[in-house]
Amino acid sequence: MLKHRDLHETTELYNLLSHPAVFPYVRQKAASAEEYLFMTKQLIEEEQQGKTISRTITDDWGQPIGTISIFDVQEGAGFLGTWIGTPFQGKGYNQKAKYLFLSELFYEYDFHTVFLRIRKENERSKAAALKLPYVIDANESHPALYEEINAGKLQFDLYKIPKDLFYLTTAHERAEEEEQAM
Repeated sequence: MLKHRDLHETTELYNLLSHPAVFPYVRQKAASAEEYLFMTKQLIEEEQQGKTISRTITDDWGQPIGTISIFDVQEGAGFLGTWIGTPFQGKGYNQKAKYLFLSELFYEYDFHTVFLRIRKENERSKAAALKLPYVIDANESHPALYEEINAGKLQFDLYKIPKDLFYLTTAHERAEEEEQAM
């Protein structure tokens, strides 16, 4: 479901992210597969420097279908960015990928908070985020950060995932995983 980023998958991923329903909402706006390859190389370097963590989301057969990353990492917090190609949307991959990635961030990398900034007009992403029981609206609880992310032309809503809430709401999934491992 998640794997470390790989340069060999960039053409496939570029073909998915360049779709008009996906492209406006991705962070890495590459104009070509070659540019996306270059951006992915940079992202891998940033991960080695501890500035970001990025994974490829795969389908049930191991084919790349999107990416999930944490950017702007500072003091155990950062901004989550996720996109999934249109043929794979609405099939449950988003929730599974977020659960696995957040588990990695909170338990292996000791993050305490993950923020999401979602464009105000991106109803699909807001609905997906609010389906997750551990996502909290943070527009009012973090006014300085809310103001900072809305300083430019694009306007965002701010959400957060605190480690303790993630832990409490996913205890059932962890218990099932442990049971299956036995």
